Amino acid sequence: MAVIELLRTNDPVILSWAQALLEEAGIETLVFDEQTSALEGSISAIARRLMVHETDASRARWLLDRARREIEDAED
Repeated sequence: MAVIELLRTNDPVILSWAQALLEEAGIETLVFDEQTSALEGSISAIARRLMVHETDASRARWLLDRARREIEDAED
């Protein structure tokens, strides 16, 4: 089964938040480049990539978009 990149970030908080949100919804996640990113140090040259199975990609995008909108609405 193919996986698709859903998110690319150097921010571990955003990555953790997205993983928790998706896993709570029953969507399995994988993180690519985690070790490489940690090895390169603090220059942020290599971002971590959050991957999901191809069949879950559209639902995962929808969930992340909805959660971001809810956060933005709460900030207003």
